[in-house]
Amino acid sequence: MRAETGSGWDEPEPTDRERLGIRLEILVVLVVTFGLSGLNAALSLLESALSPGGVGGQTVALNPTRAAQSTIDLLFQLLSALRLAGWGALGLYLLWRSGIGPRMIGLARARWRSDVLPGLILAAIIGLPGLGLYLAAHALGFSVTIVPSSLGDHWWRLPALIVSACANAAAEEILVVAYLITRLRRLGWSENRSLLASALLRGSYHLYQGLGGGLGNLVMGVIFGRFWQCTNRLWPLVLAHATIDAVAYIGYTLLRGHVSWLP
Repeated sequence: MRAETGSGWDEPEPTDRERLGIRLEILVVLVVTFGLSGLNAALSLLESALSPGGVGGQTVALNPTRAAQSTIDLLFQLLSALRLAGWGALGLYLLWRSGIGPRMIGLARARWRSDVLPGLILAAIIGLPGLGLYLAAHALGFSVTIVPSSLGDHWWRLPALIVSACANAAAEEILVVAYLITRLRRLGWSENRSLLASALLRGSYHLYQGLGGGLGNLVMGVIFGRFWQCTNRLWPLVLAHATIDAVAYIGYTLLRGHVSWLP
């Protein structure tokens, strides 16, 4: 028999040994990458809830300064981005080893109409309501105060923030959407069940931002995951995610202290 997959790939049913191997592979990948991040984020949320002032009284920096010396700080920022790029490369490699190359998950050459334009639309659909949700959750005390960047005023600050946004986007969309859903399909999971698992994972490792951040990213995971399941194009997700993060990082850097509505 051959497996039915949402992507239309025609693959033979995996043996029991192959199923075990896939489950172990997913477990190892999640422990090394975003699964462990999800557990850390849940503990951070619990710690914030038990701290004086509760969740609303806490502050989290997404791109903190790592060293007093400018060059050392830059190298730390680049190493952090390199780690995320390595996570994404791991997902691509494991899929390639199983016969699924980048083109098959929608990472062929990016095109304006099928990739760039949908990516910008997705960025607007997710980014604008996401900002509103964060401001509302923060006002209600359900979200920590998020500082997208606390980097010093160095010449490399904005380029480093863009690199960080791109690395985050690539790692998350490759692993959490393309890799995880593809491997769960191979195990016989339905499209809806795979989508839910992907969205829950995305929401879990954002819980350090509070319940609002976790819920907002869960919704983002549902929208992004379903888009990929329907189109099999991953570039729009990567571009949308990178745009959202870059605008948040750079916008905060430029607007901090100049507008009253920004926490």
